[in-house]
Amino acid sequence: MARDERVTLLEVHQALPEEQFQSLKFLLEGQVPAGLLLPASRPELCRILLQRFPGNSLRVIAGILRQLGRLDLIQRFQLPLEEQIPEETPREANGDTPKVREDPTSGHRPEGIPAVPMNPRRLTEKDLMQVAQRLGKEWQEVGILHLGLERSRLEQIQEENPGNPVMWSFEMLREWRRRERHQATVSQLRSCLEHARLDPGILDFLQSLQGN
Repeated sequence: MARDERVTLLEVHQALPEEQFQSLKFLLEGQVPAGLLLPASRPELCRILLQRFPGNSLRVIAGILRQLGRLDLIQRFQLPLEEQIPEETPREANGDTPKVREDPTSGHRPEGIPAVPMNPRRLTEKDLMQVAQRLGKEWQEVGILHLGLERSRLEQIQEENPGNPVMWSFEMLREWRRRERHQATVSQLRSCLEHARLDPGILDFLQSLQGN
């Protein structure tokens, strides 16, 4: 069984183009130390996942693939997911539709209505760079007032990327995405930036991504 798990993991990693493999490692940072992830090759990442998530590595990787929009790989390799969405809502014995258990993180909502779309559009590195190129000199104001980041972290980003304003904005957005993790969707970023003083083309761009 362990050997089958290792083989499947390696085949999944090999099926990813390099950019998505790097994105996969980035999305694992909340669960695996970055120091292990960043230099890891595909076989090495298999070993790390098997060690840290014994018997559960395929489920972990399936969750990351869903964020990357690679449902085709989940289906191809028959990977387990945390939850299975039934095709039809079951009914209770009295014929009534059962109440939907509310996600405590989602706030109040009408029964039967999901908190978020089934497959919300996740932000890729390319998406973040395209937003960063449009942020301009107000990037720190955006980061502090609208993304909830600390000024000290933004100053650190400037020091790490001297003389490169676009990279300041890009690293700021990556920091926000790292903090938000699974909630770092296109719609979430658009909601955060909706009342910021910035190029309206940014909101239009994010709106176009939601339609993809």
